[in-house]
Amino acid sequence: MEAWTLTSENILPTGRKTRALLAILALSSPRPVLRSKLAELLWSRRPEEQARASLRQEIHRLLEALNPVGNQIMLVQRDHLTLRPGTVWVDVEEVLRASTSKPQALTLLDGDLLEDLDGVDPSFDQWLAGERERLRDRARTLAETLLREKDDPETVIPAAQQLLAIDRTHEGAWRALMRAYASRGERGMAIQAYERCRAVLADMLDAQPSDETQRLLAEIRASSPQPVRAPSPPAPPSRAETRLGLREPRPEPRVDNREPRSEARGGPDRGGERGGERGEVRPATRGGARVGVLPLQMIGTTEAEAHLSTGLADEITSALARFRWIFLVSSSSLARYATQTRDEMQIRRAFDIHFLLDGTIQRVGQRLRISLRLLDLRAGNQMVWSQRFDRAADDLLTLQDDVAAEVVAQIDPEILLIESQRVAARPSHDAGAYDLVLRAMPLISRLDKPLFMEAGELLRRAAEQEPDYAAAHAWFAYWQMFLVGQGWADDPGEVMAEAGRLAERAITLDPQDAKALTIAGHVRAFLHHRLREAIALHERALMLNPNLAMAWNLSGVAFAYLGDLNEAERRVARYKQLSPFDPQAYFYDTARIIIALLKRAHEQAVEIGREVSQMNPAFSAACKPYLAALGHLGQNSEAESVRDRLLEIEPEFSITGFIASSPFERAEDLEHFVQGLRLAGIRE
Repeated sequence: MEAWTLTSENILPTGRKTRALLAILALSSPRPVLRSKLAELLWSRRPEEQARASLRQEIHRLLEALNPVGNQIMLVQRDHLTLRPGTVWVDVEEVLRASTSKPQALTLLDGDLLEDLDGVDPSFDQWLAGERERLRDRARTLAETLLREKDDPETVIPAAQQLLAIDRTHEGAWRALMRAYASRGERGMAIQAYERCRAVLADMLDAQPSDETQRLLAEIRASSPQPVRAPSPPAPPSRAETRLGLREPRPEPRVDNREPRSEARGGPDRGGERGGERGEVRPATRGGARVGVLPLQMIGTTEAEAHLSTGLADEITSALARFRWIFLVSSSSLARYATQTRDEMQIRRAFDIHFLLDGTIQRVGQRLRISLRLLDLRAGNQMVWSQRFDRAADDLLTLQDDVAAEVVAQIDPEILLIESQRVAARPSHDAGAYDLVLRAMPLISRLDKPLFMEAGELLRRAAEQEPDYAAAHAWFAYWQMFLVGQGWADDPGEVMAEAGRLAERAITLDPQDAKALTIAGHVRAFLHHRLREAIALHERALMLNPNLAMAWNLSGVAFAYLGDLNEAERRVARYKQLSPFDPQAYFYDTARIIIALLKRAHEQAVEIGREVSQMNPAFSAACKPYLAALGHLGQNSEAESVRDRLLEIEPEFSITGFIASSPFERAEDLEHFVQGLRLAGIRE
């Protein structure tokens, strides 16, 4: 739920009951709501007098929150409350007013209505369920009508996808999607749509597809594949096609499938040679994810902001080009699709793209709201990541830089995870070095010892199979580092030497690989205690890719080892800003525990330690500062539990061994850490 004035002042109340009161008034507007009805909805379990007294308090809180505009928009009378007609804009009203001639408001639907207000009161929950159903029914009915009006596969597909975004269990939409793909000769996509339908029905309704849907699948499987026709080149858009606010319907897209592709970079952190337009690089030899960024749709923005559509797309494309395992299609090559219906499947056919980043820019008073989504085109346009950014509109260049940095830092690990899962689902025979590295990555993160050892064997094979492949050597060094850190190395000295050799080999093979550089830096800091050399490597990595969250985090760790806790905290905070929900957060957030411990913020260290342990309880490095903080706080019961878990992972862990392997440069930091471990019951 959000509430903004026309001057972009956030006036959303802080209390959930107060928000619920505002929500009822907004969704009932312009009709007045009786006080007795409000009391019944929000305090159904209290006596009437108590409920009315509570309502009076919440009305007072609501008027305080709405203070900048309260008297202008809210009318409080003896028996009822109402929002003055014509003074507020409510997104739900836009959806309810949408029609077949103006369906654009359907794009405002984003998740469940008021999903942050569940559980306010049983009576309110029942009312909210009715409002959600009313909104969903209206949107579904309109989307069904729009789908029935389409007869060409190129328009049926987006219409069916829109209906499925509203109701994932709508079998009619799934069948329309299957028929449209089949008519374009894409039987694989049609069958994949059926599999997704089957999974959704089983998950949400515990049901199987209907006989009609299964018969359609049988017909598609039995049919002969049809050649895909090559559409004509697109007609240029006219000025009359758009207006301020929501976009009007566009002409059907027509794409020239013969347009040459411009791609960039390949292999996990393995690049090609630069050349061509900005953001375009000639393809490298190894595999990688192919990504495109569409110019964003503009909603209600000014003419001065029109350049943001392509400017932000270009900025994101350029920032992604710094990740050396990604192939890119320049946003200028995709620009023509921004003036059409943005059919993702035609874009995939024309450019062989795996992932497509799309979104909108909308003005809200003096701020701009940028909503982005990443689609996996090989999984039937499944949305695999989405994010919204609200920024002040007074510095557009800074806005572009900031948003692009956060976007690429967040989608890089997401794409890598999806690619790893896709490779793991394929047969393992004759796997190349690229596939072997991708197979190993998730096995490392699980920290299950048998699977972890399997990951090491995969990385060894990758490095032997392609001795000049920098990423294989870097990730093998990364694995060796975990092997020592988890206490699983039979000969830690030999493994440390091997990790150093592999890291050196990786940056020698590709001195422009930012991820290899920062892995090498952490090997030098954590294993070899050469902290200033480590920081120099991290700085080099950040010069090459200033949006690499891993480099910000691991450079922060090096500064923590050095004793510069303020700089360490700044760098780790930058990592967290770039990638707040990183899939490897259990590893990276351990730095936050260490910094809090060394700053003597023991309660904060324990709080973060609990979070990290929930993400991955098998990571021993996180247990140690967490346990030391518990020792300093004297929380013996919790310390006993953490100590037992640590010793289960590393049975030989001791104070003497920790001191011998510690990378901390300042004696007072090491002593504080060790004293906490002693207090928590670790043996000498």
